[in-house]
Amino acid sequence: MKKINVKNYYFLILTILGLVFYGCGGRSSEQVAEGNMANKTENNSDIYSGVEFDMPKVNEPEFPDNSVSVVDFGAKGDGIFDNSEAFKKAIDAVVEKGGGKVIVPRGIWMTGPIRFQSNVNLHVNEGALIRFSEDKSKYPLIETSFEGLETYRCLSPIYGKNLENIAITGKGIIDGSGDAWRPVKKSKMASSAWKRLVKSGGVLSEDGRTWYPSKEYEQANKLTDNFNVPPFETKEEFLAVKDFLRPVMVSFVNCKKVLLDGPTFQNSPAWNLHPLMCEDVTIRNLTVRNPWYSQNGDGLDLESCKNVVIHNNSFDVGDDAICFKSGKNEDGRKRGMPTENVIVTNNVVYHGHGGFVVGSEMSGGVKNVKVSNCTFIGTDVGLRFKSTRGRGGVVENIYISDIHMIDIPTEAIRFNMFYEGQSPILEEDQDPVESDSDLEPVTEETPSFRNIHMKNIWVTSSETGAFFQGLPEMKLENVSLENAILEAENGVTMIDADNIKLKNVKVIQEKGKALTIFNSSNVALDQFSGNPDDNKVVRILGSGSSNINLKDSGLSADQLAKGSNVSEEAIQLN
Repeated sequence: MKKINVKNYYFLILTILGLVFYGCGGRSSEQVAEGNMANKTENNSDIYSGVEFDMPKVNEPEFPDNSVSVVDFGAKGDGIFDNSEAFKKAIDAVVEKGGGKVIVPRGIWMTGPIRFQSNVNLHVNEGALIRFSEDKSKYPLIETSFEGLETYRCLSPIYGKNLENIAITGKGIIDGSGDAWRPVKKSKMASSAWKRLVKSGGVLSEDGRTWYPSKEYEQANKLTDNFNVPPFETKEEFLAVKDFLRPVMVSFVNCKKVLLDGPTFQNSPAWNLHPLMCEDVTIRNLTVRNPWYSQNGDGLDLESCKNVVIHNNSFDVGDDAICFKSGKNEDGRKRGMPTENVIVTNNVVYHGHGGFVVGSEMSGGVKNVKVSNCTFIGTDVGLRFKSTRGRGGVVENIYISDIHMIDIPTEAIRFNMFYEGQSPILEEDQDPVESDSDLEPVTEETPSFRNIHMKNIWVTSSETGAFFQGLPEMKLENVSLENAILEAENGVTMIDADNIKLKNVKVIQEKGKALTIFNSSNVALDQFSGNPDDNKVVRILGSGSSNINLKDSGLSADQLAKGSNVSEEAIQLN
């Protein structure tokens, strides 16, 4: 894929120009710098200012002043001894005292899964590494939800259900031994690493392109056409392919007052962090890592949760980084629990399929979300919204501001209503999904994205500035982009959208038109500019395009290209 040869200092120049040109909300550059410093040391009370919706203050867990060390219960930090029983006894002991802190000191602590109880703070000291066993017999099958569906999976390395007042804190490292669980595609590894992996054991697919941890895994994979959830009904059927049912690393289900503060979470079997149906969740000061080749190696999947703050974290993962979900298809609609009232601020994302992501399992809805002051460095997509027919659900009231992106190899901003489970960068075994222009009936299975507002967005050295695509029968509705500089190989494309506003948007594209509009209505451009292509900046196509308002755009008639089936009345200019 072609990359723009732009020096990194150009990104800084664009940023400075953006601050000067748009005033950054009326603040001077000195005030902006001071504000950024303040953000680094903010506490939870600071991040509620300027929220565009009624955001309750998130309640954090509180613990009695009790503590025990896993060493007191026979734990050995030599990286060999199985500390499963020591962790269990330490947790039981602190619960008997009424709750408190379970301390994991410096060392390498091998263990099986850790089951949480209420009023427990697992505190992992700096220099401590909790490493979960590769022995899959230690992880029994349980009923849970994965990929938005009710199913069976192996017990998560860290698991808690129906709890209150729980935390994982400290500056240590928690490692899920994910390489023992995950398949790997040859195309994602260097030749030397691939050879080492093949020699380690496991089996290869018939075409030699995929490594599986076991024959059992390979056989189950052939039976599964619904992502990673086999189409089975009985527990016995699932038990026959248990090796395939790799768990998320941290699973908290239906818990209240959850705190994750400080540790590094890495190398998860599937998703890394998965709060499910939780309330009052605080996620801060984390480092979340997975190998870039890790299948389903998401960073954070927040699903059907309410009242959440996510701030001052770093993500470098193999799939989506910060992802919001609420169940898939009928299972998600039946649950009927949206992810709502969430603040995401001061996070950095390196590798990942998406920096901030909504979907595609969003059948219960997502609403009332603020995302601000985040930096995406080389994520496949920056801001990613995805769904498809059959999901249902409403995503609404999303407010995004002050986002910096660089080296995005696909779209910096992407709304895709035809998502079919593919990564943004197609792999060798994937074909592009074709959109369908035919209208289908609007039912409870029709997804809806609306009321999404973005401002102060800086993008450089990327492939495409933005891509907005709704469904013919359910348009992407009421979306605004204000105060943005989009420097990319390609400009902005808008398909099947309604009530879209671009204000103070500068597109610096290398080829094609700055903006292409297709079958969209009620589009308003206010102070819009782009690099002319054959003296044209904006192209309007499709008989469904109407009420395209360019009066305040600053564009002249000769900068507009119009398709033959677009009526003169569809465009308002001067």
